[in-house]
Amino acid sequence: MIKVVLLGAGNLAFHLAKAFDIATNIDFVQHYSRNASIDSEFNQKIPTTNSLNNLAQADIYIIAINDDSIADFSKQLTFKKGLVVHTSGSMPLNILHCKANKGVFYPLQTFSKDQKVDFKGIPIAIEVEKRSDFNLLESLAQSISENVYEIDSNQREKLHIAAVFANNFSNQMFKIAKDICDENNFSFDILKPLILETANKVQRINPEKAQTGPAKRKDQKVILNHVSQLSGEQKKLYTLMSKSIINSINE
Repeated sequence: MIKVVLLGAGNLAFHLAKAFDIATNIDFVQHYSRNASIDSEFNQKIPTTNSLNNLAQADIYIIAINDDSIADFSKQLTFKKGLVVHTSGSMPLNILHCKANKGVFYPLQTFSKDQKVDFKGIPIAIEVEKRSDFNLLESLAQSISENVYEIDSNQREKLHIAAVFANNFSNQMFKIAKDICDENNFSFDILKPLILETANKVQRINPEKAQTGPAKRKDQKVILNHVSQLSGEQKKLYTLMSKSIINSINE
C-alpha cells in the first residue's frame, strides 16, 4: 500500500481525494487544508489537519494548491523522508524547496467540484528528481489512471501551453458564442451538438483536416460580413482567428 497525504482543498484536491479513496493499493492516510473547517464535500472519514506540524508519515505528499503558492508552501515542509510532489502543469520540478525528495504529479484535465470525472482516462504526467523514486510515483499514478506519461519540466510547460489553447481558450470561445446567442435571443443549446461533433471529430482525424468554415474556404465576402456585425474584442478575435486559419492553409 502506498501511503499518501494530500495537501490542498481546491477542485483538483477534491477529485484526487475521491480517486485515492477508492483505489485498492493506496492508503489515504491524511488530508491537509489550511482552513480549520475542511470542505464538507470531502470524505470526513479521512483524518484531517490544518497544521503542517501534525502531518502524518507517508510515502508521498501531494501539494495540490494554486501555482503561485507552491514555492513558499514547500519551504514549510521540513521533514526529510518521503516524496513531495506538486500537481502543476506550468511549474518546474525545482519550484519545490523542501528537504525531502521531489517530483511532479500532473493530471491533465479541467476540474470542477460539481462535475464528475473518471480518473482512469485522465493522462497523468510524472517526473522525479531522483530515479529511485520513479517506480513509486508511477505506481501511484497507475493506481488511478490508465494513461501515465513520464514528462520532464520543459516538456510539461509546453504541454500546459497546448492545454490552455485546447481547453481554456476554446472555452472562452464558447463563452463568446453564448454571449452572441444571448444578445440575439436564442438558446446556446442550439450550438451544443456542433460543439460535441467538433470535439469528437478531432478524436478521429487531424485538427488541420477537421477544419471547416468561411476562413477555411477563404470566403472573404462571408468573413467581411461577419466582421461588419461585430465590434470590440469579438471583432478583433474573429479577424485574428480567421487570419490564423487562412495562414495555416497557406503554410
